Amino acid sequence: VLQCTAKEERTVMEKIKGQLESYKEQPFSLVLRFLMWIATFLTVGITVCIVGYILIRGIPNLSPEMFAWEYNTENVSMMPAIINTVLMVLLVLLIAVPVGIGAAIYLVEYAKRGSKLVKLVRITAETLSGIPSIVYGLFGYLLFATTFRWGYTFLGGALTLAIMILPLILRTTEEALKAVPDSFREGSFGLGAGSLRTIFRIILPSAVPGIVSGVILGIGRVVGETAALMYTAGTIAKVPGLMSSGRTLAVHMYALLSEGLYMKQAYATAVVLLVVVLLINAGSGWIAKKLTKR
Repeated sequence: VLQCTAKEERTVMEKIKGQLESYKEQPFSLVLRFLMWIATFLTVGITVCIVGYILIRGIPNLSPEMFAWEYNTENVSMMPAIINTVLMVLLVLLIAVPVGIGAAIYLVEYAKRGSKLVKLVRITAETLSGIPSIVYGLFGYLLFATTFRWGYTFLGGALTLAIMILPLILRTTEEALKAVPDSFREGSFGLGAGSLRTIFRIILPSAVPGIVSGVILGIGRVVGETAALMYTAGTIAKVPGLMSSGRTLAVHMYALLSEGLYMKQAYATAVVLLVVVLLINAGSGWIAKKLTKR
């Protein structure tokens, strides 16, 4: 055992010496590696600081009254906002995911590669991805609340967020489909399968991890959105119907902070919001693994 350990140490030392010699020959690679480690430490450190600050300030302020079914000024319950957040995520995904995946399938599998239409759609999607969320909120307000005369409605907020995350889902799904080797398609066609069977049985299952990554990013944007929802869904603290107003957890936290009277409850809401995001992401990852195994 001691001999094996000594051999392993020698091997490690030889590798380190080889890396140092290569860095002497190419000092720029050493600079890049140093910058990479700095970026890693900064990213991890900032994340730990933010999460730690939220947990330290929020956990002591959690109380059973904050999970009552109905909101009032005494309990400042976040339960309606939690339910609204889950419903909003499900409704937005129900609208955006089929449209985004369908559009990506058309661009990759049916449209002529390199055509002007494909280039136009890609440029448009990338442009829409960079538009601030408050602009989407103003657009949703003008279209759904004013033009359609819906007022502040849950459906108007869901449609606005669906339009907002649609470019993200489209582009990530498109890249995931393009990453599937052409040999998969050729093999399926060679066995006599048609286009639809090839897409749904061969290509989409292979692209599931990339598609789910885009969906998870979209969920994170929906859960943390405030500006777009304040202009479309409103800020009423109750579980709404499709054509009535309701607030999500992020809007609920913003409302508490803006009032300045419920700072402790706002920190507690931030903890619950963090947990909800983690649970949704974990559930999405679990579903992705199940689909990949199948």
